Amino acid sequence: MISPVTKMAPVLVSPSGPTPSGHLPLSCLDRVPVMRYFVEMFHVYNHGHEPAEAVRSALAKALVPYYPVAGRISNSDDGKLQVSCTGEGVWFVAASAACSLKDVEYMESEPFGISKEQLLPLPPPGVAQDDLIFLLQITEFECGGFVIGYIANHVFFDAIGVGQFIVAIGEMAKGLETPTTKPVWCREAIPNTFPLGIELTHSTAAAPPPPSRLEHHKMDLPLDGVNLLTNQYTKETGRRCSSFDVLAAMLWQCRTRAIDLPPHADVSLDFPTNVRQKLREELPAEGGYYGNCICEVVIEQTGAYIANASLLEVITLIKDAKENLSTKFSRWLKGEPHVDKSPQQLVAYGSLCLTDLRRVGFYEADYGWGAPDHVVPLFDYPIALCTILNSPPPMKGVRVLTQCVAKEHLQAFCDKMNKLASLY
Repeated sequence: MISPVTKMAPVLVSPSGPTPSGHLPLSCLDRVPVMRYFVEMFHVYNHGHEPAEAVRSALAKALVPYYPVAGRISNSDDGKLQVSCTGEGVWFVAASAACSLKDVEYMESEPFGISKEQLLPLPPPGVAQDDLIFLLQITEFECGGFVIGYIANHVFFDAIGVGQFIVAIGEMAKGLETPTTKPVWCREAIPNTFPLGIELTHSTAAAPPPPSRLEHHKMDLPLDGVNLLTNQYTKETGRRCSSFDVLAAMLWQCRTRAIDLPPHADVSLDFPTNVRQKLREELPAEGGYYGNCICEVVIEQTGAYIANASLLEVITLIKDAKENLSTKFSRWLKGEPHVDKSPQQLVAYGSLCLTDLRRVGFYEADYGWGAPDHVVPLFDYPIALCTILNSPPPMKGVRVLTQCVAKEHLQAFCDKMNKLASLY
């Protein structure tokens, strides 16, 4: 490991102007139990000039239109989670590393050459993190590059919401008076019925972790093969498919083959889908909603079927499940109960979770020195997960960060992915 990072004491960055006080309700999509965790991310930039001061000042300005972020999560009188608009601010840490980004391989994937805890912000001792909404750290490296590490409370916003907020910080850093996208709250517009039939409170317990360790790995895939498959699918079926559909099918099938479960064992694929468009009658047409607005798609099949099906058949399974979501979601909006896979089931080894972060705003976060070279989600939960990202420049493909197989299955998984990719 590289020598440690020197951190300044955390400071509260408060809104730079007056903001409303009071309490704001969270929506039922915010209060679903699986949202009760913190998202940790690194955004890596190759160069910048005094980025800590620039981002700190911009954060204070962004917290005026995004004033709920400066508040705290609390319980209402009836026990529901809400946001108390206290204006306290966001904990901010400025830090410096005694090395270059090259020395730590540009922090491209875990395991890192420097402890990730050194690049993540922590509040002072005695401050309860559970009630915080957002924390930010800027670590400057000797090469002139810097890493933005942040911790975001998933109860408050989804990936698109976080992306919208950090893009706004970047716009403030570049001199804009107001964000290009005006933030809107509107959580009360979402029907107050729970898709899972259970609600989140401060006392909701997390699911127990499984015993096995899942290996971290990264792979870069060229877009040519993915595009060829999307075109082939349309030609053979008459239906369009996305690059996500193709990548999801490849990852699910290759992983299923690699982990070699009994033929009749169930496997599942789980991924979030943005439902903002499906709530167009409830939410403002101009956009700007930054709360949780995702619904989980869960597909179950036998391992034998997924392993032996053609890739186009697996793509069809994924497309059908996405299209069925519209019907399920419409029923939910009408108040009909709907139960999906529980958090406890998702930790089973046969389950694969997938998320696509290419178009949520992370790559548009520009503080004056261009877009991030790459972004790295951090995930310590014992769930089999693949994250789809953009490959760092000059590559123009897709990067997949995986934490989805045990050590004894990693080589087989990589071999099968490489073989499948080489066919196209």
